[in-house]
Amino acid sequence: MATEIMNNEVGVEENEESEASNGIEKLEISNGTDEVSKNSSSMQKDEDGVTAEVAKKKKKKNKSKKKKEPLKQTDPPSIPVVELFPSGEFPEGEIQQYKDDNLWRTTSEEKRDLERFEKPKYNAVRQAAEVHRQVRKYIRSILKPGMLMTDLCETLENTVRKLISENGLQAGIAFPTGCSLNWVAAHWTPNSGDKTVLEYDDVMKLDFGTHIDGNIIDCAFTVAFNPMYDPLLEASREATNTGIKEAGIDVRLCDIGAAIQEVMESYEVEINGKVFQVKSIRNLNGHSIGPYQIHAGKSVPIVKGGEQTKMEEGEFYAIETFASTGKGYVREDLECSHYMKNFDAGHIPLRLPRAKQLLATINKNFSTLAFCRRYLDRLGETKYLMALKNLCDVGIVQPYPPLCDIKGSYVSQFEHTILLRPTCKEVISRGDDY
Repeated sequence: MATEIMNNEVGVEENEESEASNGIEKLEISNGTDEVSKNSSSMQKDEDGVTAEVAKKKKKKNKSKKKKEPLKQTDPPSIPVVELFPSGEFPEGEIQQYKDDNLWRTTSEEKRDLERFEKPKYNAVRQAAEVHRQVRKYIRSILKPGMLMTDLCETLENTVRKLISENGLQAGIAFPTGCSLNWVAAHWTPNSGDKTVLEYDDVMKLDFGTHIDGNIIDCAFTVAFNPMYDPLLEASREATNTGIKEAGIDVRLCDIGAAIQEVMESYEVEINGKVFQVKSIRNLNGHSIGPYQIHAGKSVPIVKGGEQTKMEEGEFYAIETFASTGKGYVREDLECSHYMKNFDAGHIPLRLPRAKQLLATINKNFSTLAFCRRYLDRLGETKYLMALKNLCDVGIVQPYPPLCDIKGSYVSQFEHTILLRPTCKEVISRGDDY
């Protein structure tokens, strides 16, 4: 019995040893599996980490791409140009070098310093020019025969108001939209209730202005749907470009006029089988521009003769030319729409309370910038014609009636604003179109 017990005990020990060894093997196998699973899970983690990192980088790239993509103008235009140029720097106009005795200015360090000092003013007027370019591009795209002239003007003016971020006298429209037709050369815009419609055979001068802090862009072009008028338009466009090319510091105004007339009158146009010699309108001129002053005192003739006065450094000029198939001479005619407070009008006592009230409206909204009757209507002014006449009679406000050549003739116009910088000449309003 004792042996059996011993044998049993030995068996137990053997079993225990065998189980122990099996346990070790099991443990080793199990540990091996754990190692593999640990390794594979860490590899999975690494892969997931790399994938997540790549995804993050892609996301960042996409975000930075989105940030870098410049904002684009809508169609129709509705985004203010300040948002399209987040740097606050607006595009420079076309640069033309001075000629002959003024060539030295291009490299003068002293003149460059002067320009750096004037940079805020240059930037303001370039902003106004960019608005002008974008508005006229849009208007050209929608112009067609059959449009009501009032709708055309209001569409144009509302687009200017949006794009320039209209703000009282700090930013806005510089003068009423001139849309003079055929023999009417300038200063016509529809008054409220006018039913004039743009026709296929019309020649329309579209002359509108923008300003930032009173720095004015005065720029115009001519629209004609009928190609028969193309030589007439070409005459005024080339004459204007000639005037710009000849302009410069110390240049005499009369010399510019002579150069313009020579180019203008080298053209002829055939209209309905009749050939016309193109003429420069001798009593219309370009002009210098000042802050809040569209006509700042100097006139740029478009015929020979005229003033010996010279252009000076730092001046702004509207170089504009008018080509006509008529007499080449304009007179005031038709119902007046344009008005402007006299720049030098001092205090003049007014008797009519309504005239005082209207003057307060003009001072607040336009100051010495030109306005039209539609603008007064828009501000809620009513029954103001007598008061307006009173302001004109006493010399506070100047009326500017439409300027017309002979009935049945056709007039075309092109115009740009230029700046005589100390180092170069900048055609601020130049665009891809003209």
